[in-house]
Amino acid sequence: MYVETVPNRKSRPAVLLREAWREGKKIRKKTIANLTEWPPQKVAALKRVLRGEVGKSSADAFAVEQSLPHGHVEAVLRVLRKSGLEDALGARHSREKDLVVAMVAQRVLEPCSKLDTAGRLSKTTLSSELGLGPTDENDLYRAMDWLLKRQGRIEKNLAARHLGEGGMVLYDVSSSYYEGHSCALAHRGHDRDGSKGRPIIVYGLMTNAEGCPVALQVYPGNTGDPTTVPDQVGKLKEGFGLEKVILVGDRGMLTEAQLKNVREHPGLGWLSALRTEAIRKLVDDGKVHRSLFDERNLAELTSPAYPGERLIACFNPFLAEERSRKRAELLNCTEALLEKIRREVTRRTHKPLSTAEIGQKVGRVINRYKMAKHFHVEIERGTLSFSRREENIKREMELDGIYVVRTSEPAGRLCAADCVRGYKGLARAERAFRTLKGLDLLVRPIFHHEDDRVRAHIFLCMLAYYVEWHMRKALAPLLFDDEELDADRKERDPVAPAVPSLSARKKKTTHRTPEGLPVQPFRSLMADLGTLCRNRCRFGEGPDAQILYRTTDPTPLQARAAELLGLYPVA
Repeated sequence: MYVETVPNRKSRPAVLLREAWREGKKIRKKTIANLTEWPPQKVAALKRVLRGEVGKSSADAFAVEQSLPHGHVEAVLRVLRKSGLEDALGARHSREKDLVVAMVAQRVLEPCSKLDTAGRLSKTTLSSELGLGPTDENDLYRAMDWLLKRQGRIEKNLAARHLGEGGMVLYDVSSSYYEGHSCALAHRGHDRDGSKGRPIIVYGLMTNAEGCPVALQVYPGNTGDPTTVPDQVGKLKEGFGLEKVILVGDRGMLTEAQLKNVREHPGLGWLSALRTEAIRKLVDDGKVHRSLFDERNLAELTSPAYPGERLIACFNPFLAEERSRKRAELLNCTEALLEKIRREVTRRTHKPLSTAEIGQKVGRVINRYKMAKHFHVEIERGTLSFSRREENIKREMELDGIYVVRTSEPAGRLCAADCVRGYKGLARAERAFRTLKGLDLLVRPIFHHEDDRVRAHIFLCMLAYYVEWHMRKALAPLLFDDEELDADRKERDPVAPAVPSLSARKKKTTHRTPEGLPVQPFRSLMADLGTLCRNRCRFGEGPDAQILYRTTDPTPLQARAAELLGLYPVA
């Protein structure tokens, strides 16, 4: 007996169990059973029995030929598509678009260099999900060039999704150090990474009020933060076509010179804060004093020095206490170091230190903690004396815990509390920089030699943060993130220190969700999802072997994550 497949012209082939024998020169056949409705695995098993392979175990007949991590790839691609980012990259399908999607996804999964990315695409199901085929780093570089040409169009699409008339736009600037010396963008400048002696590259990030990234621009490393503001104003007005928005920037960004430029654009409002010197002048003029905060921790005022502006003075007693404590520690540390120098000067009688040598030592000490303004130092040959400037210290203490928010928006459009909330919202843009630079996305170190490749690399990192931002929102119940934070920000006291919600405190205490699932950081959850594999399985051997793909059964945690990602309403 044997199994024979008989083709049919207008229907599927018939699978028949037959018996054959010879009569003279002719071969006779007899159909014993019709197996057409049997599943392929069952037919293959019967064939092995008829061939006499009954002695083989099921383990010999079944093999897992390949297992690739799949769960985290599926999660990232689902959010990337559901958030609309794939559509924002371009309406037409192309290999360059698929490669950009792969680079964005890989940076969320496990950030690495472009050379390493090309090798890792096939280590997960990312390459097969996107149908990439063989890929090397040159393919990725060409895709980066393709992306940079479309950056303006992509940012316009993101702005249409996340920015609206009358809303707030957060803008902040950061920098990252550069490895090498061949890029024209790399210059010496204000390094925020603490990596001294290396050139840097500056970039400005624009987000909506919730911190969702919308646009990014790269500048040479010697660019001052305020000089980047006109580009953002032009991008909002001409690039995005917004007539009425409120630009929120820190006090070092929106300087008087830049505010003059912003005022030239009707409909463009702004929100910032005063520098310490300006607050001191308000205190000296009697406009700001502690009695303003007897009943409330914020007070609205006006000043002839700021015509057409609203000033909201705020007092945070917890911030005042923290600044006082920190100042006392720095004063004591500086005083101890000065005393050490004084004893050395007194001890050096045989070969006294010169005035210049003493001055160099003292200068290094009083500038280490920025306490020079609080000490009076007298240096002579062989002697050193110092004392605290108590009057200066007292004057500085008067400003502890006080800050002043300034805005062009009238009270009818933006109340005083919302002004303070809006300015403190800059912390969300700063969180974006921490994510870009931290272990999540690793924007640095930057190795690209060409200016456009550096710009494309940093823009890729921004797009990766866009995906991660949406994923964090969706997966918040499984993370240590405070799920009630967005709602609390709109209602809580804008000046008082933030207090975590009850659910957030409970998660941090028990490390469990209400359903009993483990709570973990984002990177740890991604690693957990990565254990959900897609397996390439083989049944049987030879030409009759059946190949199929089977995904590992999800754990309760993985199933809950998939449910959250499917339910998350991406705007």
